[in-house]
Amino acid sequence: MVTLKDKVKAFLRKVFDIIRKPEMGILPGQLAFFLLLSIIPLAALIATIVANFSLSIETLMKLVSDTLPTEVASFINEAIGGKSMNFNIAIFYISAFILASNGPHSMIISSNIIYKVENKDFLTRRVKALIMTIILVILLLFLFLVPAYGDKILTLITSFIQNDAINHTINLTYGILKYPVSFVLIYFCIKLLYTMAPDKQIKSKTTTYGALFTTIAWILSTELYSFYVGSFSKYNLLYGSIANLLILFLWIYLLSYIFMIGMALNASQDELEK
Repeated sequence: MVTLKDKVKAFLRKVFDIIRKPEMGILPGQLAFFLLLSIIPLAALIATIVANFSLSIETLMKLVSDTLPTEVASFINEAIGGKSMNFNIAIFYISAFILASNGPHSMIISSNIIYKVENKDFLTRRVKALIMTIILVILLLFLFLVPAYGDKILTLITSFIQNDAINHTINLTYGILKYPVSFVLIYFCIKLLYTMAPDKQIKSKTTTYGALFTTIAWILSTELYSFYVGSFSKYNLLYGSIANLLILFLWIYLLSYIFMIGMALNASQDELEK
């Protein structure tokens, strides 16, 4: 008779076997690179929308500068321009978006290896990768705006409101909703990505453990990054001004690696369900 202890041992053994696969050492770096690549066209697209609505680009850049660490803000502001949408800019966005989709495309290939299924045709994979890229960009934007820099953005917004009662209500509402909304949105998007990635139909329930692990780990790692930004980002004399960018890159890489561990958990659960 198979006991619960035996099932747990078998599950963990499968997880470690998958984590030791060569692609698990490569894909997190690939995914992190393409996530970082998506930041620039995303920032430029936001700036274009602002310009088309006749809002001040300088206000947007000031918001970025006041909210983010100096070096990270400079990195983002380089992508922000004051030009309206034209053909050349549209081609830039499309090209950058397609290039950024190489990350999810690599995710699809690796998930096929992990789940031991054959790759579908190239066009099908690329279309699916583009859809997954949209989900990843939404996730990344949410992580920046709420868990990572939400507190600083909120402080900046309330500084313009000269009403203590309204500020108290805003802060109270944000404090109550921040973690529940973050958990639900991140969990839903990650579970969707895990379900879509392999080129075979998998049961949604087999992605639950991996999605829960990834969601909780993403929130915790983002809180650590937010704590660094709020407490230590100005004290980088030892490492120089490049320190904040390195921490940003490390955070993105950590998110990518956690994502792949979650996929390993899902694949192990899928094996046990057979």
